[in-house]
Amino acid sequence: MNILVAIWEFFATYVLQKAPYMVGFLTLLGYCLMGKKWYDTLGGTLKAIIGMLILNAGSGGLVSTFRPILAGLKDRFNLTAAVIDPYYGQNAVTAGVQEVFGKGFSQAMTLLLIAFLVNILLVRFNKLTKCRTLFTTGHVQVQQAATAYWLIMFAMPGLLNNDVALMVVMSVILGAYWAVGSNLTVKPMQELSEGAGFAIAHQQMFGIRLAYWLADVLFGTNGGKREKEIKKVGELEMPGFFSIFNENMVCTAILMTIFFGIIQAIIGKQFFVDAGSTKDTENFVFYCFNTSLNFAVYLAILQLGVRTFVTELTASFQGIADKLLPSSVPGVDCAVCFGFGDANAVTFGFLAGLCGQVLAILVLLVTKSPTLIICGFVPVFFDNATMGLVANEKGGLKACLVIPFVAGLVEVFGAALISGWVGMANYGGYLGMFDWDTVWPLFTVIMKYLSWAGVAIVVVALLAIPQIEYRMDPEGYFLMTEDYDAYLELVESRKATK
Repeated sequence: MNILVAIWEFFATYVLQKAPYMVGFLTLLGYCLMGKKWYDTLGGTLKAIIGMLILNAGSGGLVSTFRPILAGLKDRFNLTAAVIDPYYGQNAVTAGVQEVFGKGFSQAMTLLLIAFLVNILLVRFNKLTKCRTLFTTGHVQVQQAATAYWLIMFAMPGLLNNDVALMVVMSVILGAYWAVGSNLTVKPMQELSEGAGFAIAHQQMFGIRLAYWLADVLFGTNGGKREKEIKKVGELEMPGFFSIFNENMVCTAILMTIFFGIIQAIIGKQFFVDAGSTKDTENFVFYCFNTSLNFAVYLAILQLGVRTFVTELTASFQGIADKLLPSSVPGVDCAVCFGFGDANAVTFGFLAGLCGQVLAILVLLVTKSPTLIICGFVPVFFDNATMGLVANEKGGLKACLVIPFVAGLVEVFGAALISGWVGMANYGGYLGMFDWDTVWPLFTVIMKYLSWAGVAIVVVALLAIPQIEYRMDPEGYFLMTEDYDAYLELVESRKATK
């Protein structure tokens, strides 16, 4: 028994909670179920792991490069506020959960494991539940389990004296959110990637589907526009020297140099010298230029990682889908989608969202809000770049700019309201990404004021979403994940009969 416990602890610590090795494990399992030769299985597994490590290097580089800039803004203007960032949010729970609720952080990890099992069961019985996606991003699961742990204890203080009931309620709600939220991204991602066979398992899954729908209704064909009237980011015809913006790396480098160059100039050289980011003897203009260019570098690294592992994961996952989880696809990090669609839409969406966040923060300052927010790089980039990319595919440039801008406003105002209300702002951070500024605050309000009836409403509402989606297209719903080419033929046949 001790050996089994040790194996499980190793798996939970070094595989389940580490996205590269979780992806590698799924790839290994899938190829084994497909009966691939051992050397093909080994090669594919290593390629998937290495691809995810490359993606993490790109994502980590983006965060580590620009987090000091955000810290500089906080220092320069003497702001003390909650930082909306998944890691700051996780740290806030770690620092405050014992003091506020008298509970240890280790229970949040127990919540993660049970919620993951709930996700598996919902996908395994997808003919009943209509859930088609397995949430595989372990680092995101840790962050979400921590914040959900706090929010649910705040909403349901009566559960604090009953650990079993606490874990059951939390795991069912969180596991259902993982299964249902990632399932909502199947259609947007299949269309964006032309059937690559993945969904998004991140912090803005409801936001992605909302951006997809709004872009279509407000700016796309469902809003009365003809296909040829929708001008996408990649179709911009820039006169003369503006044509250089058609090249993704060049566009990213120029925009980031202008934008972050100004911000770094406002912060001043001394802050970066004191922080150890540069030396007093180094030319500050060159430092700003080099830092801004690193954005384009890390984005290119991230896209390389995507290309490296997506093919292996989606190919091997077919074995899992056929044998264990039929008609399913893996839910992966939102950064994966940056390798598809128009790469410049990533930059445009990010900048539009950042403008929205900055405006919202200024409103909080002017109105002397009791809870101030400092934007973190993870929400401002990964939320808004992802939604901008999806919006551009459905509604073009206008959608790519408008929807992330509005999302930026929502991210700050929503985070200020919920983090101040539940007390997480007192510990310096909140998860702060789109779903956790909209969907989860709504869950918290419902459970806080309706107690057990609220829990039932939240669970039933979540599980009803894939049922509604299925009934909107019963013929194509599972076909979309089982055979995307056949699904496209179905769509074309429907258009022909109209």
